[in-house]
Amino acid sequence: MVSPNSPVTGEASPATPPAPVSHTLLPDVVIRLAGNSQDGIQSIGGFLARLAGRSEQEVMTFMTIPSTISGGPSIFQVRMGSGEILSAGDQADFLVAFYQHSYDAHINSLRAGGVLIYDSDHVTPNPDDKRFTHVGLAITSATIEAAGGTSKDKGKNIFVLGLIARIFDLNLDKLRKLIQERIGGKGDDAARAALMAFDAGYAHPVENLLGHLYRLTQGGPQQQDRPTVTTDGNTALTYGLLAAGVRYGAAYPITPWSSIMEVLRTELTRYGGLFIQAEDEIAAISHALGFAYGGHLAVTGSSGPGLSLKMEALGWAGMAELPLIVINVQRGGPSTGMPTNVEQSDLLQAIYGSHGDNPRVVLSPKNVEDCFYIALEAGRIALEYRTPVIILSDQAIATRIEAFEEPDLAKHMVTVKPDLTPRPADFKPYPFDGISRHAPPGTKMLSGKYPTVTGLEHDELGHPTGSPVLHAKMNAKRREKIKKLAASLPAPELYGDPEGDTLVVGWGCTYGPIREAVMRLRSGDAPMKLAHLHLRHLSPLPPGLAETFRRYRHIAVAEINDEGIYGYGQLAMLLRAACANPAIRSICKTDGLTYKIGEIIAGIKKISAGS
Repeated sequence: MVSPNSPVTGEASPATPPAPVSHTLLPDVVIRLAGNSQDGIQSIGGFLARLAGRSEQEVMTFMTIPSTISGGPSIFQVRMGSGEILSAGDQADFLVAFYQHSYDAHINSLRAGGVLIYDSDHVTPNPDDKRFTHVGLAITSATIEAAGGTSKDKGKNIFVLGLIARIFDLNLDKLRKLIQERIGGKGDDAARAALMAFDAGYAHPVENLLGHLYRLTQGGPQQQDRPTVTTDGNTALTYGLLAAGVRYGAAYPITPWSSIMEVLRTELTRYGGLFIQAEDEIAAISHALGFAYGGHLAVTGSSGPGLSLKMEALGWAGMAELPLIVINVQRGGPSTGMPTNVEQSDLLQAIYGSHGDNPRVVLSPKNVEDCFYIALEAGRIALEYRTPVIILSDQAIATRIEAFEEPDLAKHMVTVKPDLTPRPADFKPYPFDGISRHAPPGTKMLSGKYPTVTGLEHDELGHPTGSPVLHAKMNAKRREKIKKLAASLPAPELYGDPEGDTLVVGWGCTYGPIREAVMRLRSGDAPMKLAHLHLRHLSPLPPGLAETFRRYRHIAVAEINDEGIYGYGQLAMLLRAACANPAIRSICKTDGLTYKIGEIIAGIKKISAGS
């Protein structure tokens, strides 16, 4: 994009409108911001991502944050462009380094020929490294000068935002509006200081340092004059729950689930509902089950450690056959593990983590937009099949920002109310030959016989029983309704060659990197016959997988968990058991980061070569 250059250092200039310059057009750009979390690194990335969404650009972000309260090294990477953006990018085109540790840790994430912008107050780059264009700016000093010296180095994130706006000719009016929206709530002085820092960054004569500036090309799938939403996965999932008819819930705070809980605490009261912050995870799911017992569609959620604590009560929900949505925003484990890093290691826990035979439904969104629709799907299944439904999101999807078409809420909104219609004399809440239909408390029973809800095995009226015959029948009943659901599921989308060398299978946040990897390998100098199949329904699995798998020589399952003692990741193990296909192999990793496209490509080539 730009040729390597020797380091240069610029000085702050008055906040005057820059002179017009020519721009190099780019289809997309990857910007990595590296500093400390307390510097507002995430705020800069959030502004850029939301601006892209409001400018009808495609956008995807990636972030790392420390798990300590005091903060620490952090990055925010944003990829913006006019074409379809499926991943946050393997390498950065522009790296902004706030500190020496930021430079040292992330300089190799910058592609050759890229641009390094560093704070010359804190960073001394390697003068012999000629791979990049080095641009040294006294960011801290310039920010203090712009803010009048009263804010120390606070606000340098907004200074850098102005700098980036200048480099890429971003929409000033929209950015100013975003700053007012996000910072205005802190008072006029805070907003004024932020805008001063932004103007100072924008007015900096960067074209003299870079040689030329850039502009993103217009057009692409978002350029269709339609309303878009720019948000993160947790927020999309929260509003999906509201649209699905959830009005009651309870939870305990834990990273990275907590932001869902905080929004539900505010929003549910506006819909006449209630959300309880319980004293622990066991109390939380018990509260939620109480709401479900009362005839409501309820939600609880957590991350992996909290899901472990909820398991006994989740078994009760399966026995009582109550509609409940359980969200697990996965993070690195086991135990408290890595609270702010991504992992997909809770799949087997979600499906099998309970004593006894307790079949349940497990879903997983593929991206931020899908978080909204997976919540709708979870609500539909929970109500129709009277079963707990677990949504396995993950830290990567939860925290990244994407832009997508605004859902048609009038089409999707569901109203769920307790059905207190008097039940006929022959009413049985747990019939052997059908799906259970629990009667909420207060429902009149015309037979005069009132059913019970219990964690004990029971007969068709819910009355406890120790009968071997009834236990076998009820186990079969609970199993068969899940099999009925499986038969109704749509076949997952198959992208690529309908048969050939390798089929790459994934779930959750692996969607984008797998798709880009398959696209590159199918269109490279030596094209491969590949396809990509992504699973949203993990338990039960959709029908027809075995037949699809037989059309390929190799099945590569990419997931962010360990290969285990038998050499297979968790989904790969399930697929080998379900399909009895020895061609199923694993691409696994557990470094706490999302997949790079290059990692997927290397894994595909290794499996395709028979290694």
